[in-house]
Amino acid sequence: MSLLPCIGCGGRFPDIDGPTHRYLESSSGCWACFGEVLAREYGDLEYHRVHRLTVDAYALQHPGQPSPQTIQSVALHSIALCAIFERGVELGDAGKILQQATQHKERFDWLTPPSSMGALTVADVHQAGDAQEHARLVRKWAEATWSAWSQHHPRIRNWLAGTV
Repeated sequence: MSLLPCIGCGGRFPDIDGPTHRYLESSSGCWACFGEVLAREYGDLEYHRVHRLTVDAYALQHPGQPSPQTIQSVALHSIALCAIFERGVELGDAGKILQQATQHKERFDWLTPPSSMGALTVADVHQAGDAQEHARLVRKWAEATWSAWSQHHPRIRNWLAGTV
C-alpha cells in the first residue's frame, strides 16, 4: 500500500478512503491511525494516562483553516501544552484551566501554523509496543509539537496568564 503525506502533520500514512475530522485537516490514513491510538488509550488505563497530551498534540498538528472553531481549538490545545510543559500542571488538572480559558475565548485569534509540525506524528506513537513506550512517545510527540509552535509561545503564555 502506498503512503501519502498528511496535509496536517506531514507524516506518511496509508492512502485509504475514509472519514476525516470536520475541521482538523488530515488525511484519511492519519485520521484512522489517530482513531486506533485513541482506541488503545480508551481501552487501557495505562495507555490513557497521557490522553490529554495525545489530543493536544494531534489537534495542534492538524490546525485546519481559520474559523471560530479552529481558532478556539488551536488556542485551547496550545494553552494546555503551555500549562503542562511550562507551568508543570498535571495532565489531569489541565482540563480545569481549559474550562476557565473558554470563558475568555474572545481574546483568541488565529495563529499561523508553523511550516513544520515537528519531527514526530501519531504514526510514531502508533508503533509503541507497550504502555510505557506509548507514554514516552506521546510525551516526546507533544513536546515536539509544542516546540514547533515556538513563534507563538509569547501569545499563548499571555492567553494562559489571562486564564488563571
